[in-house]
Amino acid sequence: MDEAWRQRPFSPRFVAPLLMGATLNPVNSSVIATALVAIAAAVGVPVGQTAVLISCLYLTSAIAQPTAGRLAEEFGPRRVFLAGIAIVLVGGVLGGVAVDLPMLIAARVLIGLGTSAGYPAAMLLIRRRATAIGLEAPPARVLSGLAIAGAVTVAIGPAVGGLLVGWFGWRAAFLVNVPFTVLAFAMATAWIAKDTDVIRGRSARDVLTRIDVLGVVCFGSAMTALLVFLLGLPTPRWAAIVLAVAFAVALVFWELRAVNPFIDVRLLASNAALTRTYLRNALSMLGIYVMLYGLTQWLEAAHGLSAYAAGLVLLPMGLLSAGAARAVANYINVRTPLIVAAVLLVLGSIASLFLTSGTPIVAIIGVTALFGLMSGISNLSNQTALYRVAPAEKLGTASGLLRTFGYVGSIASATITGIAFRTRVSDGGLHHVSLALIAIGAVVLLMTVFDRHLKPSAENPATHEENIRIMSVSTTQSVDPSRTALLLMDYQNAVLGALAQAEAVLENARQALEWARANDVQVVYVRVAFNDEDFEKVPAHSKTFAQVAANKFLLDGSPEAALHDSLEVRDGDILTRKTRFGAFSTTELYSDLHAKGLDTLVVAGISTSGVVLSTLRDAGDRDFRILVLADATADPDPEVHRVLIDKVFPHHADIVQTADLKALSAA
Repeated sequence: MDEAWRQRPFSPRFVAPLLMGATLNPVNSSVIATALVAIAAAVGVPVGQTAVLISCLYLTSAIAQPTAGRLAEEFGPRRVFLAGIAIVLVGGVLGGVAVDLPMLIAARVLIGLGTSAGYPAAMLLIRRRATAIGLEAPPARVLSGLAIAGAVTVAIGPAVGGLLVGWFGWRAAFLVNVPFTVLAFAMATAWIAKDTDVIRGRSARDVLTRIDVLGVVCFGSAMTALLVFLLGLPTPRWAAIVLAVAFAVALVFWELRAVNPFIDVRLLASNAALTRTYLRNALSMLGIYVMLYGLTQWLEAAHGLSAYAAGLVLLPMGLLSAGAARAVANYINVRTPLIVAAVLLVLGSIASLFLTSGTPIVAIIGVTALFGLMSGISNLSNQTALYRVAPAEKLGTASGLLRTFGYVGSIASATITGIAFRTRVSDGGLHHVSLALIAIGAVVLLMTVFDRHLKPSAENPATHEENIRIMSVSTTQSVDPSRTALLLMDYQNAVLGALAQAEAVLENARQALEWARANDVQVVYVRVAFNDEDFEKVPAHSKTFAQVAANKFLLDGSPEAALHDSLEVRDGDILTRKTRFGAFSTTELYSDLHAKGLDTLVVAGISTSGVVLSTLRDAGDRDFRILVLADATADPDPEVHRVLIDKVFPHHADIVQTADLKALSAA
């Protein structure tokens, strides 16, 4: 295995192809916005009919996203990722040579199928890489990178599309996929490790059951019938809506009985917070895309701008979306950003009511700026909310469904713009779009304000560390250095490389080490590392360590398994190598500590939800007195760290800061 992979598991070489693959869908969702008017003229159809090019991609994606997630879980995310990229290439070429609307629809369906593999496969690859290095959750910076990339590409897509269409014609909106897919395929092939999933020796019946083909068919049929009904408005096609309801009922009936349901109906019913996240995301995407497509068409047809000029008008929207997403990337309390996003949606919708064909371009840019800010904040915050409320073992499918609900909103957006501009694009049609947006924004705002699950804890985060300090003073009188051991756990190159705040945590660990040296406290270094025999003992069903063994990762003696070189090892230190999470799990550490008469442990490590949690529970069962160094401990998910430190660990240990150690030993 490549040494760089070992030392930097989430290096740019691993992340870059995932970002490119995951953004292919939002790129194709938004770039075409500035090409619709030109396409209508080229193939001889009204502009309103080109809405089908938007709807067919979203319909395909709505069905294919969770399906691709399931396929990735069954056959390996890298295989599905590469197959998806290849399908996008075919769709891009077909669209580039199309001569009529049916060919363009076929191209968009292929693009929808292929791009649907990117996001769920990327999420699963990240999850598996995190698991392989012993982390309970993927690094926050990688997940936020996916969300930011998606938000940015959605927002700047019209600007890029406008430039491409202005320079090369509408076919560029399809052919732009060619260089993107070729580069993404080459990067993924070279830089992403091959899947270890076994695909041979499985019966066709087993594969079909695992994928839940009948569930996919019912869902796809219901969505298709619903789309036919929506596209027929304002003239309702009642047969279509009856079929949609019938297939939806059949879907629920089947999924409640399926062994591996395509859509886990029970999960949606029991996890109300997850369901609200899906609905909030769908309505937010509806608002974003109604304005994205509606305003773009209006700028070209009613305001008289070229595709190139319309793209330039929307460029600030993309830049603000990127800035807003980055600003909230590490924001722990998602409720406030979500409320801000909903308010921005309402304000932007009200402002768009005053736009006319005579409105200055600067004022139009000001309105789009509100939607740009809303787009960046909403996309990232909803993804963060999903990650917190979705079951960890179903994150891939849950991520696909998040996109599916977003596509449902996008399909509805195409319907709204198609109705508003059914005969011609005008100021009146744009104002009808604005009224619909105001109603959508109001619903999103009410959903967010009254969602109790999103509310922060009663404790003020600003006083969190001070509360920990007060608790430590009141419950921890002193420690006897002669009976105390400092456990520094998993401060290894690979683990630290996946942590955003690694240097700050390391500095606190070094301060704790200095305290231990000055007070003759026993120092214990704990590492996770494997030899060949250890790898063979890992069972194939182990969700955490099977991938580690398959990739021969954290091999003892390799750079990624080594202790960070800033932590000095001296004679007399206890060096413990483990092959599971807990420090006591596969070691002789308890015997070593017991032999020295040590009954107090000061523990710190990475991650909070991994080695620290496991060791704390085990040490408590062995009747050790335990102190957890909160600021020398970290987790890739800050919210998980906060909950464990605030809610869970205080029942088993005293929570202290490194600054408290000197006073505790002096007392």
